[in-house]
Amino acid sequence: MNIQEEAHRSLARLRPWLLRLFKDDAAAWPIFEARLDAGFPRLFELLISLYGTHYDFFYHLEALLKTAAHAHLERTPTLRALDVEREGSGARWYQSEKQVAGVCYVDLYATDLAGIRARIPYLKELGLTYLHLMPLFKAPAGNSDGGYAVSSFREVNPALGTMDQLAALAAELRAEGISLALDLVFNHTSDEHEWALRAKAGDKDYQAFYRMFPDRTLPDQYERTLREVFPEQAPGNFTFVPEVGQWVWTTFNTFQWDLNYANPAVFDAMLGEMLFLANRGVQILRLDAVAFVWKEIGTTSENLPQAHWIIEALNILVKLAAPATIFKSEAIVHPDDVAKYIGRECEISYHPTLMVLLWEALATHEVRLLRHTLAKRFVIPENAAWVNYIRLHDDIGWSFANEDAAELGIDGEAHRNFLNAFYTGQFPGSYARGLPFNYNPRTGDMRISGMAASLNGLETALENHDDAQIELSIARYLLIQGLTLAAGGIPLLYLNDELGALNDYSYRNDPAHAGDSRWVHRPRFNAARWAARTDPASIAGRHYLPLLNMIHVRKAHAAFAANGYANWLESGNPYVLAVERSNIGENVLILANFSEHKQVVNGRFSAGEKPLTDLISGAEYPVEQALTLPPYGMLWLLHH
Repeated sequence: MNIQEEAHRSLARLRPWLLRLFKDDAAAWPIFEARLDAGFPRLFELLISLYGTHYDFFYHLEALLKTAAHAHLERTPTLRALDVEREGSGARWYQSEKQVAGVCYVDLYATDLAGIRARIPYLKELGLTYLHLMPLFKAPAGNSDGGYAVSSFREVNPALGTMDQLAALAAELRAEGISLALDLVFNHTSDEHEWALRAKAGDKDYQAFYRMFPDRTLPDQYERTLREVFPEQAPGNFTFVPEVGQWVWTTFNTFQWDLNYANPAVFDAMLGEMLFLANRGVQILRLDAVAFVWKEIGTTSENLPQAHWIIEALNILVKLAAPATIFKSEAIVHPDDVAKYIGRECEISYHPTLMVLLWEALATHEVRLLRHTLAKRFVIPENAAWVNYIRLHDDIGWSFANEDAAELGIDGEAHRNFLNAFYTGQFPGSYARGLPFNYNPRTGDMRISGMAASLNGLETALENHDDAQIELSIARYLLIQGLTLAAGGIPLLYLNDELGALNDYSYRNDPAHAGDSRWVHRPRFNAARWAARTDPASIAGRHYLPLLNMIHVRKAHAAFAANGYANWLESGNPYVLAVERSNIGENVLILANFSEHKQVVNGRFSAGEKPLTDLISGAEYPVEQALTLPPYGMLWLLHH
């Protein structure tokens, strides 16, 4: 019997049992059954590959389907209606040119959930349709890795509010056309999570939720092929835990215990957490650290095939119960590996390669590596979308592909060393004010912390009272943020960047944060800067108003949608990026000058005779005319 025949027989056996679960809501069964019929064959194949050798495989299969069925039955009528919309006319809603996202920490940006609710009018003013709230769950006091050490996925940090308030906020955002995104910290829990506490208390079932070892024999074998993610804060990948007398796998920090996905009970439990959040109105689950979830000795334990199978299987199960909820992958790895998570596994994904190469092009003034890489790597499955960004809560790691650089005669490691020196202000002529993050003297690896404005030179220019450099720093921001709007995908704004917020060095006074330079780019909301956003003479206004104009333009033109076509062109000028966006008969040519000097682009960019219209300024340019771009200038030229 082949696996599809076995899947068919298994579903036939399970169907009557599942139907009984719907006895009190018979109208819901046909919808659930249709989704089950569509998804079960692939789900069964994935689960057999992962857990088929377990004697209790069918017990876990039934448990998973029961969890999905109960979650579907518990969904509110409003969420069920959203499910139907997202399966029909609203399918692939995340590909629309009207999508614009923002991300923030609740406490830093608005104190608590009530504060976020009060900011909804501003979020609408900014044009957001998707709000990502950074980890807001119950977490250890003091250092919790910015909330990524989660102690309960079902409890909000009491300082921020309650789960009922979060569900109400999700509903209000949804009514205003804004989808709520939350992190699902997928690889680990805090050592204060109920599962970890039970493990410490001696519960063998919960000890099996984690990777535990009685001595260093196996950890030492694993370590030979593992990298250190946080070599300064948490060197190594294992921590001895006296309460259990064992070594626990801790990829990130000693207080973050890696989950053991080789145990199907962990898979079952995480599905329950996902669907709990989906039923609170969360429409996007950002899966954190997806690359690390499966471990095998003798490998890097990153991006293994089983990690992909786990995510795809969970997505199918979430689609059974709550198809309005989609997955976003967070994998800051080689570009080839990033792309593998997009499509069948996650509908949307961060685009770290675009992010790092925007900063690379600013530092070098040349666009060849940016253009060369994106011409090869921008295309993804037709049902997916990139999430394009320039800054986040995290550091900048230079995750371009060495082979792409080598094809242009660039030494990847030497180039990373240059970029690190440039963005920490150590390279002659650098304007940047970034800080090093997790320098590893053994490997030379280092990443960069800093707010966009400080990395772009605004901090330096303000200290020097240099108006010309202030203007250039703002132009740099608008150039790269503008490209995230125009490249195709969902542009994601790191809230406060749109107001020109600078590095916040006060983190050094907090013992819980002082050893982690990423807190320099996690500033609190500045009310005075926000109040000045509509003043075109203010620093905030000079960032905000041009950005707002570009957002409005993006939303009005289908060429910028994620399902459009991108053609990465040779501009004929090494400092100018050229990309043409096309969709449903609309064509827009984007020209972006990465030089601090004006640049001229020659050549015919339109087959027609009508002038090209710059959508940003409204100016028209004759077809045959050479185009002059000011320092860090950008044109979005509509072909008529």
